[in-house]
This record gives sequence, C-alpha cells and structure tokens, in this order.
Amino acid sequence: MLYSQKEERGRRFSLALRAGIPVLLLIFLVFYTTIYDGDTVTISIRDGVLLAAITFIAIYFIYFLMNLSVQETLLDETTQGFNKKTFIKKLQHYKPKSIACLNIENLLSLSENYSSDQIDNLLYSISRKLNLVFKQNGLDTVLIGRHRGSEFLIALDENHDNIQAILETLIEENPRINNMEIDYKFAIITNTNEDFEKAIVQLRDIIASQSVGDSKQKHIHTIKDAKELSSIEKDVINTIKKKKLLLSFRPLLCIQTDTIDTYEIAIKLKSETHQDIPPRVFLPIINRLGLGREYDLTLIKHVIDLLPLVDDTISFTFNLSPFSLRDSSFQEKLFIYLNEKHINPSRLIIQLYERKTHHDLSGYLNTLKNFRSHGIRICIDNFGSSNASMEYMKHFKFDMVQFDRDYVTNLEDGTTYAMLHSLINMSKDLHVQTVAKWVDNETQKKKLKALGIDYIQGFGVSKPIDEEELINRYN
Repeated sequence: MLYSQKEERGRRFSLALRAGIPVLLLIFLVFYTTIYDGDTVTISIRDGVLLAAITFIAIYFIYFLMNLSVQETLLDETTQGFNKKTFIKKLQHYKPKSIACLNIENLLSLSENYSSDQIDNLLYSISRKLNLVFKQNGLDTVLIGRHRGSEFLIALDENHDNIQAILETLIEENPRINNMEIDYKFAIITNTNEDFEKAIVQLRDIIASQSVGDSKQKHIHTIKDAKELSSIEKDVINTIKKKKLLLSFRPLLCIQTDTIDTYEIAIKLKSETHQDIPPRVFLPIINRLGLGREYDLTLIKHVIDLLPLVDDTISFTFNLSPFSLRDSSFQEKLFIYLNEKHINPSRLIIQLYERKTHHDLSGYLNTLKNFRSHGIRICIDNFGSSNASMEYMKHFKFDMVQFDRDYVTNLEDGTTYAMLHSLINMSKDLHVQTVAKWVDNETQKKKLKALGIDYIQGFGVSKPIDEEELINRYN
C-alpha cells in the first residue's frame, strides 16, 4: 500500500471517529434521560420514534461526512499518490532534504495510441513501482504525488545521491510497462529553503531544459541546488531587461561558390554573477515568466542593428519562437523597427522548429506569409525529424531547410543516406536551399557535396566566431 493511501485511510477513520463518537454519546444521553428509569426500561411509541429519528440522523450525518471526505480526498484519483495540493501541504511538515520530479516524456504520444483506461492504468502502475523501489531500499515514508499530466513528484529525507540511484534502478528495470515503451526523464533539487512551490517550478524548468538541449540521450538526469537556481533566475530576468545578449556566429559554407555568405547565430545570456547562461537553461525560465516575446524582440533588433556593420553580402539565420511570430504586437514592433533601419530584410532568415503542426495551420501560414511579404526569409530547422516539418513543407514554400543532425552524423548508414538523398532532391525540385549542420570531417563534406547540398556548417567548415571578430572580418 502506498504511503499516501495509508494517510487517506487514517484520515477517513479519524473523521468517522470524530463524527460518530459525539452522536453515539448523544443517543446514550437521550436514552438515559428519557427512556431509562431505574431498573426498568419502558419504550413508548413516542420514545421509539425519537430513538429511530436520532439513529437515522446519526447514520445520515456519519455517511454525509464520509462522503464529503471522499470528495475532499488527499489522493490523486488516477495514481493514488498525493494530489498536487496535498503534496505541497505535506512538504511544509515533512521538510524533505530533496525533491525529485520523474517525467514520462512520451505520455502525450502514448495517449494518442492507447485508451484513457490503459493510460490511467499505466500511471497507476508507475506510482506503485515507485513506491516499491523505495521500499526495497528501506524507505517507507516517501511522499509520492502527481503534479500534473506526466509528472510524478517525490520527496524524502535523503540525500540526492540515494534518490538518483533509486530512480536509475526504476528506469533500468522498467523500460516497458503494460507493454508500453516508456521514455523517462528526471531531475532532483536540493536546498529548497522551504519554498517548495518554487522548487517544484524549478524542477519543471530543469526537465524542460533537458528537452531544449540534447534529447537524444534517453534518461538524462540533473541535480540542482535551489539557491543557485533562484540566483540564476534573477540573473536571467536582469540580463533580459538590460539586453545583454552574447552572440556567436557559425559559418555556413556555400558549396557552389566555396564562400561563406551566411552565419547561424547561437545565443547565450551575458551574466554578471554566473557563467554565461545557455539557451537550455534560460529558455524555460523566460517562457515561464512570459518574457519570450521581449527576448525575441531584443534578439532580432540586435541582429538588425548588426547588419549595417558587415558586408551587405552577409546574411544571418537565427531561431525565433513561434509564439512570438504569431503575436500581433511583436509583429508590429518588429516591422516598425525594420522600416526605420532601412536595411535589406532578405538578409534576415528566421528559423522555425516545431515538433507538432500548429492547430490553426492556415492562420500560422498566413503569419509566415506576412513576414515573407516584408522581405524576411523563412527557414525550417531540424527538417525531417518530425511529421510537422513535412506538413508545413506541403503548404508553404520555405526559403531554406536545415536537416536534422542525425542525417549528417549517420551518413554511413545506407537508409539514412537514401532518405537524405530523397529530401535533398525534393528540396531542389521545390527550389528550396538546403543546409547540413554538424559537419566535422572531409568524408562527410564529400558525401554531402555529392548529394547536392547547398550549404554545410560545423567544425569541418570553421569554428564559431564572436561578434567582435565578425565585425572586424567584414567591416
């Protein structure tokens, strides 16, 4: 039995006692004062009706309270762990050393292919297995709760090394549950300063940052100090407001001309108190705080300001959030700034990367056409890695596509080579420029050139350069 179920059973029993004992005392007092007379017991019709009425009221009252206790349960209905509200309340008394979040990364995909009953049964099974693996390690009072959807929260008075080992054991022993293949990620946080709600938010940011980063590894885990994370969060907010972006430029070599005429921009935040903050850390934070549009506008204005400082043959490609692109206020501010600067907008190439097709596809395509009408070029990133990219390609003529890194790193694989060949030919037929990234050696370069790729980028071409070097090179 889960610790949460024991707690719920104890709560209901306690409530029944609190409700039942006073009522039983009331019945006894009524019986003693109105019916019992010395050594004889005489029950008149009136007394019988009174006792029956009191008994009915007592039973009804107890049943009502029990039913109310079910409605106000401590448990999550699906997993039988603590629900979110109860879990956070329990943390105030439990005061754990560490809190962990175990996320089922592919739950959405599973939900699309299995029934709701099967998914509920899967989540319940995971909750039971979590409880079992902790019990096997001698830990009986572990708080296990469900935050929302695919996220399980775990709190215990143990150091993070123990939790990490236990969760890794769970993952290794349960790659499949109920014949479903599970994709896990987990993060652990320490030193919460008893600000548990914030700690949970930080845990979710860590999980999100793993998705932003290299998600090719299956069971990435991270251990973070809550104090350090709070400090980084303040730093991110301060850096965005001060517009302190640190840009590096990755050269794209044009195969046809053997020249570099385009640079892909990578961004970090220039911290005053920490090391430079990478996107996988700051993007989940700015998105949660609603700073995504402000960040994207700061970035594209920075790039527009940079254009007059370098040769007019140089273009820049960079990523902007689809949420910013679809925001009318963001569009208005960008186009006004673009008109004020009098630069050639075709030197700007906006990269898009979405794992799923937007629900309002026609509306989103109209948004992209609006950017195109202002002269800005549109590129789709990680092309060929999802159905969404192919769906967009069917309805919108992109200026450029950047292939998913797996196509380049696995060129020696016959199937991968054939698929990339097919995608390059399709792009050529549609007059779309093609880019292969992560090119590190001459063998890759020769194969890609033979396939007819337009641009290559990676250490096999050149290392990234900073903004000062870029300006010195092209001014």
